[in-house]
Amino acid sequence: MKAIGVTEFGGPEVLHAVELPQPRPGSGQVRVRVHAATVNPTDTVLRSGARAEAMRDDPKPYVPGMDVAGVLDEVGPDTETDLAVGEHVMGIVVPRGNHGGYAEQVVLPAESVVRAPAGASDVEAATLPMNGLTAQMTLDLLALVPGQTLAVTGAAGSYGGYVVQLAKHRGLRVVADASAADRAQVESLGADIVVDRGEDVADRVREAVPDGVDGLADGAVLDDKVIDAVRDGGGIATVRFFAGQPERGVTYHRVMVPQYATEHGKLDQLRVLAEQGVLTLRVADTFPAEQAAQAHQRLEAGGTRGRLVLTFAE
Repeated sequence: MKAIGVTEFGGPEVLHAVELPQPRPGSGQVRVRVHAATVNPTDTVLRSGARAEAMRDDPKPYVPGMDVAGVLDEVGPDTETDLAVGEHVMGIVVPRGNHGGYAEQVVLPAESVVRAPAGASDVEAATLPMNGLTAQMTLDLLALVPGQTLAVTGAAGSYGGYVVQLAKHRGLRVVADASAADRAQVESLGADIVVDRGEDVADRVREAVPDGVDGLADGAVLDDKVIDAVRDGGGIATVRFFAGQPERGVTYHRVMVPQYATEHGKLDQLRVLAEQGVLTLRVADTFPAEQAAQAHQRLEAGGTRGRLVLTFAE
């Protein structure tokens, strides 16, 4: 089985094709024939070696990839699932060692795989599981109620965009940041107020909401630079380790999406919301899997709106 992985850490050029044994599903597992795998910032972190110490006991080659879509091609013994072999599905992967989404086939817990949204291509479906679940977890941790106000940094990105759309679906008022080039897109996602992005975005959020927002989803990873946007006793959700100092009773929530990897109901809800048009599946570009290095270069250059997706032969 072909996969794309690394045997040494470094820049995008270390990604290369590798051969792995064909995986077989065990009890409680299914196997997906991967047609599309999304390229996410977490993949570049794995490739660069930033997590090398945590990965030192994992088998090489290291295969990145947290989102896949394709066709269910095998169901393991004693596995309860409403899916049938041959159905188009999407799933979330928690990479470890040579188990990752950049592969022709991947075995996953049945709870990590659901039907692809009706009418969506495999490429489009691949953009939803990890970022969508991260957005869901963000809102679950902040636990805001309808009518409260949420600020979103990095709103034009995939994670930020899903947060905006899910927040509006939950009845929240949304203040989002955007560059001039992205303003129309962020408005189209449903943001009630759009402010200019930048490291001083907290000042502009306070101008729009003088008392401070109830919660903030920090997709731009601005850390302590956004504290002043939040009211006393509010909350901040971060997708990385928070580097600032707590103050004014503001609580911090680290969003660890692997904790939601087997939340089958939440993943299937994302499918339903995509089918209803609540969530927009945004694809920036596609690359053949063999061009994973170019995809990583493109992502790290910045400015990507929507997700880059690797494709495998069907």
